[in-house]
Amino acid sequence: MSIPPSPGGKRKGKTLPKLPLSAFSPPNSGTSEKFPLPPSPSTVQPESVLDANVVASNGDALLSRWKIDAGPQLGSRIGGIVVSLSNTNEESLSKLDVPIVSVMVPFSLESTDRPSLPTSYPVSLTTVFSRLSPNSVESLKWALQQGRPVDIDVHADLSSDDVFESFEDLLSKAMTDVSPVPPIILSNLLPPPNDLELPIVKLMNHPTYRKFQSQIAALSLFPQVVIKYLPPSWDVATPPTPSILVASPINDATKQKKEWKRRIKMYLGPVMEAFGYQRIIFGSTPSASSKVPSSAGDWYEIARESFAELGVEQEAVDAVFCTTAKKTYA
Repeated sequence: MSIPPSPGGKRKGKTLPKLPLSAFSPPNSGTSEKFPLPPSPSTVQPESVLDANVVASNGDALLSRWKIDAGPQLGSRIGGIVVSLSNTNEESLSKLDVPIVSVMVPFSLESTDRPSLPTSYPVSLTTVFSRLSPNSVESLKWALQQGRPVDIDVHADLSSDDVFESFEDLLSKAMTDVSPVPPIILSNLLPPPNDLELPIVKLMNHPTYRKFQSQIAALSLFPQVVIKYLPPSWDVATPPTPSILVASPINDATKQKKEWKRRIKMYLGPVMEAFGYQRIIFGSTPSASSKVPSSAGDWYEIARESFAELGVEQEAVDAVFCTTAKKTYA
């Protein structure tokens, strides 16, 4: 037998409590009655960008090519650069119209020769690791004793256990009796050199990817180590990002960019887990091991979107693209 409705159209019985309107409003939303959607990764921008890896091409000491490649998206946000002294000089640096946060001075791990350090600008030191030599530990220790950040561009195949262990040994021995140890910035590991012919589905369970995860975790145990986020050495030009993407499923550049982002995020994930966003810094020039150039603006767009698509907060975006580098090269 059904219960007849009471006068006014309500059923007899217990009166259900009413939820306050605030329960249907987003936190701190004022009078809005709609929940805001998270921002699209394509629109997430850092407040400012510190490009921590600017290397002038030969004959371009004034960085004209880099400025053109940076384009409006990157160029309008540049708050400073870390620039290499390899293809430029102090006189040319004085003519640059972008703030110089640090000048990278090259030195060799295999030689006992020591470079002269400029006095007009903040200095960091940069070198290449391809193998362990008799002078490697002594040379790296000398660099660390200067009390300035040291960049190491890794050209060795760290997938070999022996090579990776020798690299770890180099870091450990060079740090001994150095106090405090300045930041050590590693390049060509995020993303690492990779075979683009290997499908992502296979890469996920491939021995090289598993080894990458374990090695990144091991390197993160050195608290002074920072990872530099550079264009990958994949022997393929960085996919372009047109100002207006053609809305077509057959757009090759768009498809290639999506493929790159999927692959890059596979490497960003383990690095974020091991190092946190506080120990990752952005740079636009690829490792010296790369055989193809990369447009600074194109890489910025892919690097930024890949990172934002991990669902990180604005604080993390600002850290990776600016604030961490400021602290590292201070």
